[in-house]
Amino acid sequence: MRRVSESPFQTEPHPRDEAPQFVLPLVVRLEKADPPGRTDALETAARAVLVLLSDERALGDGEWAQTVRDWQDARIRKVVRRARGAEWRRAGELPGITVTGKAAEVRVFAPVPLDGWPKELAKLQVSGTDLDDPQEPSAADPGVPVLWMSPEVEMSAGKAMAQAGHGAQLAWWELSDEERSAWREAGFPLAVRTARPERWRELTASGLPLVRDAGFTEIAPGSCTVVAEHPALRSR
Repeated sequence: MRRVSESPFQTEPHPRDEAPQFVLPLVVRLEKADPPGRTDALETAARAVLVLLSDERALGDGEWAQTVRDWQDARIRKVVRRARGAEWRRAGELPGITVTGKAAEVRVFAPVPLDGWPKELAKLQVSGTDLDDPQEPSAADPGVPVLWMSPEVEMSAGKAMAQAGHGAQLAWWELSDEERSAWREAGFPLAVRTARPERWRELTASGLPLVRDAGFTEIAPGSCTVVAEHPALRSR
């Protein structure tokens, strides 16, 4: 099982940079009249990454397995694009998995080469995806894994969705097979919340999985963006 110490989110040069580079496409449905809340979108994107990683097609000899392995052997890039109307319907015709939240819908696809996006996805907009919460999210339910977002780094909703996905993936790597199965069978419950500054300092020093962004877009390389607090990891 891959360990966080081997995380490809670190910014230092690494042999993985010489491997073919892939990206995990995520598409969020963003209709003009009824966009989802920001936290709902972040949580749904994180769950979509976990659903993809645990799907039979991504494991063993599954049809996506080799591509997923190649992606995880390089930098773990995720790109979130937005679609509405006919764009969303066309995206839904491609092989992938649609994950729904309270109102959010996110479709995740098997990794693709950086320069090999399907044309239906390549034309979708990536920049400027932003969302708001209609009200401040309530405290996470006790015992639910929490992906803590940094209070110090400003990100668009699209960038934050990708970072939440990174945090979920780091937690997934750290869990045992039994812990992964239990999380999957429960439907991958999780919460995304922004930590208060004093809490953030505690979290980043806790030894829990920590995302340090590679700095490809929006934010500076090495920025700490997410800490993944899964109960099974807290108890170790």
